[in-house]
Amino acid sequence: MEFLGISLTEWIGYLSSFFVAISFFMKNIIKLRVVNSLGCIFFIVYGVLIDSWPVIITNAVIVCVNFYYLFINRKPHRVKADEVQP
Repeated sequence: MEFLGISLTEWIGYLSSFFVAISFFMKNIIKLRVVNSLGCIFFIVYGVLIDSWPVIITNAVIVCVNFYYLFINRKPHRVKADEVQP
């Protein structure tokens, strides 16, 4: 299946790259990890489609790390020194 002369597999690869790249522009660490995880999940699908274990394993590890920090090891929100009320 193709769209604009590009295969579905390639579109998934481009979508993956887009989400991972966009995540690096985010200031909020939670949003960064969610968007990055989305990109990595698309990369896992891409890796399956192109039968590339290095792509699958690397991105699966990154998703697990993101999951760990998002849901298991949640740190309380830090307050900046200038935000502290006397």
